[in-house]
Amino acid sequence: MATYSHSKISTFEKCPYQYKLKYVDKIEPDIPQGIEAFMGSVVHQVLEDLYKKSQAKIIPTKGSLFELYNSLWNEQYDERILIVRKNLAMEDYRKMGMRFIRDHYDKFHPFDQLNIIGLETEDKMTLRDGSEWHIRIDKLCKDKEGNYYVCDYKTNGRMKDKQEADSDRQLAMYSIWVKDKFEDVKSVKLVWHMLAFNEEVMSERTDEQLLELHEETINKIARIKEAEENNNFPANVSRLCDWCLYQNICPAYQKAKANWNK
Repeated sequence: MATYSHSKISTFEKCPYQYKLKYVDKIEPDIPQGIEAFMGSVVHQVLEDLYKKSQAKIIPTKGSLFELYNSLWNEQYDERILIVRKNLAMEDYRKMGMRFIRDHYDKFHPFDQLNIIGLETEDKMTLRDGSEWHIRIDKLCKDKEGNYYVCDYKTNGRMKDKQEADSDRQLAMYSIWVKDKFEDVKSVKLVWHMLAFNEEVMSERTDEQLLELHEETINKIARIKEAEENNNFPANVSRLCDWCLYQNICPAYQKAKANWNK
């Protein structure tokens, strides 16, 4: 059975043609990634290192985290990385990521609020239709009362609200996995760390809501399978295509871009 994930389904929802290029044809794009995703990846790596050390009762200094951040940035940065926003340069994004780390460090030091169960977890969950669901949680924690916290670092430039969190699929699907895996679960809190704003958005789902989400997800997977069987992957063209890594090989985007520039 194929393995699915929130990002995989989201790609299909956003643009079936992009899904085809990425997951069916497995084409490696000329553009390795966008600057926002790159910055987010480096920030995630630094926060993972921070919490791994805190688990071992070693609290790194902010300076050492900045050194790690800049080292990872320099090692991994590729000149082909896409920067869409003309008012921002690579250096602006680098400084932005440093600010996220600084604010998070200051807010949660000495990082002993919760017991960490896992970092960047790698697991799979079998859905009712037999499909596998990829579980990758940035940080999984619990408190002394048996409340579990599924934490996700968001580097978005737009603040998300609780209404969005309450309708989010990604962490809610992880919530199903947590409830199945751990016997002492009292509740599962879903936490977005909105790093650009140094704020948290928390959500929680009932068992009935999770069951409904499970069925909705299976139905979405069924639509993807149908598209694969019929080779039906229409392009969904919008200005968001400016951020697509496949824009150079997408005929629909090239045609639309020519019209936009007239």
